[in-house]
Amino acid sequence: MTARFALAAACAAALATAAAAQAAGSSGTTGDWLLDPVPFVAKAERDDGGGDLVLDNGLLRLRIGLARLALLGISQRTAGSELLRAAAPLGDLVIDGETFPIGGLLGQPNRAFLLDEWRTAMRADPASFQVENVEIGAIEARLPWRRTRRVAPDVRWPPAGRHVQLRCVPPAGRLPGVRATVHLELYDGIPLFAHWLEVENATAAPIAIDSFTSLRLPLVEAESRVEPQRLGVRLPNVYVETDYAFHAMSGADGSSHCVRWLPDPDYATQVNYRKETLCLLEVKPEIGPAQTVPPGGSFATFRTFVLCPDREDRERQSLAQRRMYRVLAPWSTENPLMMHVRSAEPEAVKLAIEQCAAAGFEMAILTFGSGFDIEDDSAANLERWRALADHAHEHGVQLGGYSLLSSRRIEPAGDNCIDAATGEPGGQVFGFAPALASAWGQRYFAKLRGFFEHTGFDLLEHDGSYPGDTDAAARPPLQKGFADSRWVQFAIIRDFYRWCRGRGIYLNVPDWYFLQGSSKTGMGYRETNWSLPRAQQVIHTRQNLFDGTREKNPSMGWMFVPLTQYHGGGEAATVEPLHEHLDHYERMLASNLAYGAQACYRGPRLFDGAATRAVVARQVAWFKAHRDILESDVIHSSSRRADGRDLDWVLHANPNCEPKAMLVVFNPLDRAVRREIPLELYFAGLVDSATATGADGVAQDLELDRRSRTRLPVEVAAGGFAWFTIR
Repeated sequence: MTARFALAAACAAALATAAAAQAAGSSGTTGDWLLDPVPFVAKAERDDGGGDLVLDNGLLRLRIGLARLALLGISQRTAGSELLRAAAPLGDLVIDGETFPIGGLLGQPNRAFLLDEWRTAMRADPASFQVENVEIGAIEARLPWRRTRRVAPDVRWPPAGRHVQLRCVPPAGRLPGVRATVHLELYDGIPLFAHWLEVENATAAPIAIDSFTSLRLPLVEAESRVEPQRLGVRLPNVYVETDYAFHAMSGADGSSHCVRWLPDPDYATQVNYRKETLCLLEVKPEIGPAQTVPPGGSFATFRTFVLCPDREDRERQSLAQRRMYRVLAPWSTENPLMMHVRSAEPEAVKLAIEQCAAAGFEMAILTFGSGFDIEDDSAANLERWRALADHAHEHGVQLGGYSLLSSRRIEPAGDNCIDAATGEPGGQVFGFAPALASAWGQRYFAKLRGFFEHTGFDLLEHDGSYPGDTDAAARPPLQKGFADSRWVQFAIIRDFYRWCRGRGIYLNVPDWYFLQGSSKTGMGYRETNWSLPRAQQVIHTRQNLFDGTREKNPSMGWMFVPLTQYHGGGEAATVEPLHEHLDHYERMLASNLAYGAQACYRGPRLFDGAATRAVVARQVAWFKAHRDILESDVIHSSSRRADGRDLDWVLHANPNCEPKAMLVVFNPLDRAVRREIPLELYFAGLVDSATATGADGVAQDLELDRRSRTRLPVEVAAGGFAWFTIR
């Protein structure tokens, strides 16, 4: 089962939070970290007795026993709940075929809850690593980030918080010269911690890290069922993601191969008769890593990020997840307006660049099928593209291009991933895939690095990124065979993406590599959406944006606008000639920009005359004038998903922005509609009253109830849209 949010009973916490919000009065200060994270500063210190280490940011508290190493508590302080029901190790390592826990306690009488008085009688696992010393410091950047474009105003890198290193030694007489370090990070302003392990080999011989378990947490069950669990299983209210993610367009799916919920057979007092309650969180790679650590070398696991929301409310869970990405991957708030150029001919590229500059677009991308070949490393090709990149930069436009990696077969056949079952190429996620550790794979990444270094390109659209394929071939010196192939190939793509991030190269990747440096993935749509008649495309656009922004910030997902035919559909599905379908073109621009999202406008040009240029420029200017609030959180509980049968609308909110909220309302009908729009402005930090101002400059005073709710009268013309800033 994939890691995901699950509902947990928290009604008392919900009422307490709401009461605190109302008691705050008109100051707007509620003590709610989603409105004001500043007071919640992470600390790491010994408790009064000195035997435990406590990490606490006012939202989340971790308690770690040091005398006998164990994780003793994970407390969600806002909800007032304890998430951990039993003492836990801080991981385990399989070294040279033997398993070594990192701490942990044995002999807990009842794994339903942990009482302080039991700790004295509980004993350390004799096979476990134990703490030798503790280091506490600031969080360091886990990858370089060169800023070359606009980002959200409040992001920072590295994140603020505390980094704890528990340096551990193996049991006496075992693995002399080997050390393990438990790394923990607790972040300011969010109930989120990170965990990873590092092994150092100070011996004279190599050691093998056959496997590891990053975390195995006995968490409080979300529900108790006597009968077998079938439909609608509820999981503990935590969200878990790793930076070892692939083959997904959502974070939970990307980590599902290593994050799993299991029953805890040692939990003897659980209600479920078969002891099958899913209440044990395990984070462990399903294959390998099978890594050899040479003398003097080290090995680090992937990082696990555990987000502990304060309530079962879907909106708060979603907002917490989106905040997490702004903390852990702030480059994903870069959000350039981008055109997909259909032809790589120099004059066509120059036209696209100059139209981007004239209309206010910020990036031109040589799209798939354009004839652009990033693997052509001839001097003539490199010089050609450097000249065009220079031309783009002279116009204030960034330039990028497309490359296909995994979903293709290459020659020679031996450079493809080999299926362990057949011994032949094929059997991978997309049928065939180049082996990244092969000679071809190494040449491919060398060509990409060389291209960007020579040309000064600003973006890579990397299609078919590494999706977790295994490879049964030995490829010395990088890869021994099947057991280490996933770890090795992931490291190759990870290191390349980090190299790109360090150079400020924007990464469009249809996969979940945000925590390794990618910038944007698909918002979530079916490509055949864009072969439908134009009127249907508009509705699908806003549906997909509503759905996609539940787990993504608006900047994290791209959409699509087929200026020319794409996946069929003929004239009825395309915008060209642009001036003949100007109303539709404007609706597509407005629909995407109103959600704060960028689409791939794919075609030979952005405008075909003065009237079309004016429409594009006007929509872009509107977006840029309100960019901060439009790129802020979508409040789904106060937005309405498009269905083509009535008005639909999107509300953005940001208590640290001015304006603090923005409402955009769309009318898909062939008649004007007047309606009162229900709004909840709590997440805008507004209490008591607000003012909504429309495009005409007319202001409406709004009274808010005790839950910051109100209603806004609107009138929207047939097929039109209206917008309101809210202060």
